[in-house]
Amino acid sequence: MTTNRNPTIGRDAAIPAARKGLWPWLLIAAVLAAAVVQLRRQGRIWWCALGDANPWSSDVNGPHNSQHLFDPYTFTHVLHGVAFCGIVAWVFPRLPMLWKLCITIAVEALWEVFENSRFVIERYRTATMAVGYQGDSVVNSLGDILSCGIGFWIAWRLGFWRSVIFFLVTEGILLLWIRDDLLLNVVMLIYPIQAIKAWQSGA
Repeated sequence: MTTNRNPTIGRDAAIPAARKGLWPWLLIAAVLAAAVVQLRRQGRIWWCALGDANPWSSDVNGPHNSQHLFDPYTFTHVLHGVAFCGIVAWVFPRLPMLWKLCITIAVEALWEVFENSRFVIERYRTATMAVGYQGDSVVNSLGDILSCGIGFWIAWRLGFWRSVIFFLVTEGILLLWIRDDLLLNVVMLIYPIQAIKAWQSGA
């Protein structure tokens, strides 16, 4: 029987593995940096113009909405992560989890940039109840991306069926709480329905 007389061999072999695990995190950092640069180029401010330092804003119809780190729509971005986790796992079943997370963060960052384009902002203002929407602050967009990553982690831990239950329960709570959820948000953005808009506005 032979033994490994050089204990450094095992440590040296672990270095490439550690570097491989580092790459997804480096790409995520690069994606976040690129998103911040683009959002600033699109005219998005860093933080709420009213100067309130509270990281949470609860009024979806007020001027603080989408301007702080978190707000009720944060939970729709958590659901983004839940959905993306399932989709990416289905499309790339053999991809390591960190690379699946990297893809999820990249897609969410792209959405944040697109969502804050002049076209989509105007679409929100005219087609949905967000008549005063001015676009997200940069910090709010970063909070949304972080929330998406949290949603991915939740789905990864829960598995498919419990993630479905989590998704539906969260949608129901949002519907009762703010009269809006991820599904309605998508529907109203693509094909606005006046009856729904009136109900959401409290008419």
